[in-house]
Amino acid sequence: MTSGTEFDLVVIGGGPGGYVAAIRAGQLGMRTAVVEREHLGGICLNWGCIPTKALLRASELYRQVKEAEAFGLRVDGIGIDFERLIQRSRNVADKLSRGVAFLMKKNKIVVFDAQGKLESPGRVALTTNDGVILPSISAKHIIVATGARARSLPGLEPDGTRIWTYKEAMVPAHLPKSILVIGSGPIGIEFASFYRALGVDVTVVEVQARILPVEDEEISKLAHMAFAKQGIAIHTGTTVARLSRVDPGGVLAWLRRSDGEITEVAVERVILAVGITGNVEGLGLEALGVNVDRGHIVIDEWCRTTVPGIYAIGDVAGPPWLAHKAMHEGVLCVEKIAGVDGVHPLKSTNVPGCTYCTPQIASLGLTEAEARDRGYALKIGRYPYSANGKAIALGETDGLIKTVFDAETGALLGAHMIGAEVTELIQGFAIGKTLETTEAELMATIFPHPTLSEMMHESVLDAYGRALHS
Repeated sequence: MTSGTEFDLVVIGGGPGGYVAAIRAGQLGMRTAVVEREHLGGICLNWGCIPTKALLRASELYRQVKEAEAFGLRVDGIGIDFERLIQRSRNVADKLSRGVAFLMKKNKIVVFDAQGKLESPGRVALTTNDGVILPSISAKHIIVATGARARSLPGLEPDGTRIWTYKEAMVPAHLPKSILVIGSGPIGIEFASFYRALGVDVTVVEVQARILPVEDEEISKLAHMAFAKQGIAIHTGTTVARLSRVDPGGVLAWLRRSDGEITEVAVERVILAVGITGNVEGLGLEALGVNVDRGHIVIDEWCRTTVPGIYAIGDVAGPPWLAHKAMHEGVLCVEKIAGVDGVHPLKSTNVPGCTYCTPQIASLGLTEAEARDRGYALKIGRYPYSANGKAIALGETDGLIKTVFDAETGALLGAHMIGAEVTELIQGFAIGKTLETTEAELMATIFPHPTLSEMMHESVLDAYGRALHS
């Protein structure tokens, strides 16, 4: 018989990785507790993945309605109720957070609304947000799933009013006339796309030579062209030398190009999107000998830290910083603990990445450059949206599906997409890659017509000189 403070597993952090790990543990009959200091569902559900998609959906609908005349539709008096738009996003997040709470009860998981700290291997101290110390809890296995937070740059720290992190960018009091986005990763580009679609003057600054620098270079170039066509001003190879608050209520930015040239840009608001760092502070990690490197907990293939019985998953354990990666790690970590047969380590090349801008971007596996650097002989296929019947019917003819194969084995090394609904299409290649599918199986697969997914088939065929519609 166990007490109310004794568990088989304690999870510190109730974000996507943490709550999924807890659910799986509950399914396997483990007495499980979750320690969450703020909101069940974590940043992703409350301030990231989900509510941003609600915002982006609104901006996409607005764009489509403005373009309705091309479809023979007449729409008069279109406008933006910005307050309602923002409130809908918050309502979506709140609904899903309540859903996670229900799942905790359903799976008999005990939730502690508190800050957790490792007292010793197997023991977690609890303190509420108002400073009340609760009885410590114990477990043979402890998973740290505390996530990550937005990074800031020296001299460019957010102030919550004029210089925003993603949190302030999601709940502004009013729609600004102009915004500077510092950083062109998925977070920065999604906010740039959202605000530009609503008519805001948007400037993007990226220190690297191209935007979306982790994407395949060909996709990155197409994205740059698409965003520039939309009116987004893009400065690559550029840093922000200084930000100065100016009246009335704006910001003056000094942009320094790689050649040293300085350009001044005046905006109402600035969004910092320069990456994230793991929430490793205040957990007692160093005192127990848990190895932390550059803001992230070091783990092995089974999510084990350097201290037996302590594990880490999700963003706090390093890239890729994606909710679905965290969820997968949560499941495999728990199943490994429970001794489930057939558990496999996570392969980072099997983790798809998605950016929900307009046009959407999705990728999986190695880029063309990465594959060449690893010494592969390649076969590369490409198929444009402009040649696809469904895309033409939808009026979404800007985009490309690119596939990268090992010329010797036919193994799918990577898939890279830009265009309408590619964030939904990428799962097809993800399944194929997990199953270690070769070009032969993909070419033999029957894709339905008319669909956007046919472009995936044509891209594979093109890699081997067999494309039918181009």
